[in-house]
Amino acid sequence: MNDLIKNRIRKIDYFLFGWIMKLAYSNYHRPKYTYQWNYKMILRYVILQKIFRFNGGINWPVHFTSVIVGSKNITKGFMCDPGDTPGCYIQGINGIHFGSNIEIGPGVRIISSNHQEDDYSISKKSEPIYIGNNVWLGSNAIILPEVTIGDNVVIGAGSVVTKNIPSNSIAVGNPCRVIKHKKPYNVEISSIILNRKYEQFR
Repeated sequence: MNDLIKNRIRKIDYFLFGWIMKLAYSNYHRPKYTYQWNYKMILRYVILQKIFRFNGGINWPVHFTSVIVGSKNITKGFMCDPGDTPGCYIQGINGIHFGSNIEIGPGVRIISSNHQEDDYSISKKSEPIYIGNNVWLGSNAIILPEVTIGDNVVIGAGSVVTKNIPSNSIAVGNPCRVIKHKKPYNVEISSIILNRKYEQFR
């Protein structure tokens, strides 16, 4: 299938099914034609999430095997849907702020609050987690409370992030540490045409 035909089919897919995605998810901002097929997104997410109510109250796509806790304390930019990959656990009790263009691998855990040591039924108050723009969290990475991850960062698979990670870094390990400088991100994401208007670029 050549690119011209494929582009036309993608536009038809957006015209026929894109409105369902907009209706189902008020906080879903992805490239208009070049992300995933809308009909596949409906089969993979909308039916299970909005009809069968797996993570039904969340206004972005979440995989049925992922769990989101405290979603009202989670903010996010565009091209970022926390929990849309399998097996994630994202706990936003103390707040999580995601930037734009975040890739989250399967099995990632992001935990904004620990239990108090003298009463496990009470969550500790702490500062929110901040994750910048153009960040990739590898499979099974764990992000712990009060961590800030800068812009243009890759966190390696299986890493445990206990301290802040500066911008323009590749970091791995347990505990996670910077192993090398990361080159600038190659795509100017603010110029991408999205499926709906996004008012603020973070």
